[in-house]
This record gives sequence, C-alpha cells and structure tokens, in this order.
Amino acid sequence: MSFSGTYTALITPFRDGVVDVPAFQALIERQIEAGVDGIVPVGTTGESPTLDSHEHLEVIRLAVEFAAGRAQVIAGTGANATLEAIELTEKAEALGATGSLQVCPYYNKPSQEGLYRHFKAVAQATSLPIMLYSIPGRSVIEIATDTVARLANDCENITALKEAGGSVDRVNQLVQDCPDGFAILSGDDPLTLPFMSCGATGLVSVASNIIPDVMAKLVRACLNGSYDEALAIQRQYYPLLRALMSLDVNPVPVKTAAYLMGMCTPEIRLPLCNMPDDKIQDLKNLLDEFNLL
Repeated sequence: MSFSGTYTALITPFRDGVVDVPAFQALIERQIEAGVDGIVPVGTTGESPTLDSHEHLEVIRLAVEFAAGRAQVIAGTGANATLEAIELTEKAEALGATGSLQVCPYYNKPSQEGLYRHFKAVAQATSLPIMLYSIPGRSVIEIATDTVARLANDCENITALKEAGGSVDRVNQLVQDCPDGFAILSGDDPLTLPFMSCGATGLVSVASNIIPDVMAKLVRACLNGSYDEALAIQRQYYPLLRALMSLDVNPVPVKTAAYLMGMCTPEIRLPLCNMPDDKIQDLKNLLDEFNLL
C-alpha cells in the first residue's frame, strides 16, 4: 500500500468522560464524504496519551468499523517502549487496520541506533505498512534522515514518514537519501504546499477534522502539479491553519473548533485543558470569517 493524499489525524470526541461513539462515527463519515484518502485514529490529535489501553484499541476498532473499507485506517500504535508498540501494532492489525503510524519514542532520548532497532523490531512483528513519525517538538529527538533511509532499505513494510520537524530542507534531504517509492508526508498543515513542491506525496492533517474538503483539494492540486491553485488555497486558509497550531497546543484548538461547529463536546482530558475565553472568542471570530459557523 502506498501512502499518498490526505490523511486526517482524527480527534477523539468525549462525552461525560468516555469516547463519544456517535460523534466519532459522524466525524469519520464527514471525512469520507469529503474525499480524504485515509484516517489516523489515536495519534497526537486523538489525545492518545490520555487513553487507556482498552480505549486505545476500541477507538481503532471503531475507526475500522466506521470506515468500512472506504478509506485507509492508519492506526497510531507507537510508544516509547518497544514491546508496547509491538503489542499495540499486532492488536491493531488483528482489528483490521490497514497501516500503522509509529511515533519517534519520546522521553527516553534513544540514540539513532536505538531508534533503528526499535522501528525494525516493530516492523518485523507486523505485516502492516508502517509510516514513521518524526516530531522533535514532542519527542525531543528526530529520526535522522540516514536512519529513515536505513529503515526504508532494510524493512520492506516501512514505506513512509510523517515529517513534522518544520524544515523544507530536511524534506529535500529525505528525498535524496530514501529509496524511490518511499513516501514523505507533511505533518504540518501550513507547510503542505512547500513540502509537496519538494517531493512529499501527501499530508497528515489536523485541519481536515473541520475542513476536510479544503485540505483534500489542496493536496490533490499539489499532486496534479496545479501549484497556482494550491497556492490560492494556501493563501486563503493560512490564517486558519496557523491558528489551529498556535492558539494552544494541538489538539486543543481543533477540538474547540469542532465543538463550536457542533461536531462534539468541548471535553479534553487532563493534563490538557480548554483554552481561555478570549482565545475561544478569537477562534470563533476566525471560524465565522470562513463561514464555518
């Protein structure tokens, strides 16, 4: 399976302290109707660190059920403990996920050799295609470009990288270092256009929770080489894309936006918490400008 197009890093709606299943189903239907290529449950945007193991797997199961083969389901099954990442990935595969998102182990600060061995062990334990996830802003370290290339060459099911380091130059280096056919996807909505102009093949999007049609259109324009069209979309929606990443830590702004749009409750689990009233008003004003309310 190749990774190309728009993938939505799904929020996890809560109601009265538990996963809001009807809201989650409606969210997935919205994504599929808008033409996204895949959904990514229980990633960063899905508040995976606050879900217990049962909830984590249940959200994956629900995503597979609700997608019903109409979109890829790339389950967030990474962890900072290799054995835990293997266990989650094996169980996600048994539940019917079509791929696995493997975040760079956090807090431990492993060496690049440790990262290589970690991801290789996960890859050997599953037949799922794996998308690595480098996000140094949260994991402290990045997956070095030569480590990505080494994994891509040595593990046939490590076929993609979600790149959330914010560097266009790094995308250029990844394109140089990695084998043909290895997919690089933007992990930052505002950087989709520059990343794809350098060779990225898609986007794992936060904003597509609320504007899936727009983000899918932007990515399709880039894939088709219609960069004038893509630039027009980027310019129009950049203020919103930026706000969703800057008003508070992800996923607080996008879940708040989804709440304001009537898609879910505003519930967020500690240690994350709701934005202050003034920032909520700023977000509400912005959504109103884009006719989203």
